[in-house]
Amino acid sequence: MDTQELKQQAHDLDVTVWVGKSGIDSVVDELDDQLTDRDLVKVKLLRAARAGSSTDEKAADLADRVDAELIETRGHTAVFYR
Repeated sequence: MDTQELKQQAHDLDVTVWVGKSGIDSVVDELDDQLTDRDLVKVKLLRAARAGSSTDEKAADLADRVDAELIETRGHTAVFYR
């Protein structure tokens, strides 16, 4: 599937993973499990999780940790595909 199709599918998805003050370490396993069950997962990075970094930086790091493709970031929400 190309990126444009994935973005269209992700548009109607609900956020199922929230990254809070515990950081991305605490959600790696959950995101990995969700990506195993379904192809696309939407993640919200709360202010405490960003801690001075950009959403893009945190999302890219999270994508590397779960071996997924970062489809897009919009605001403080990221979409991952595997």
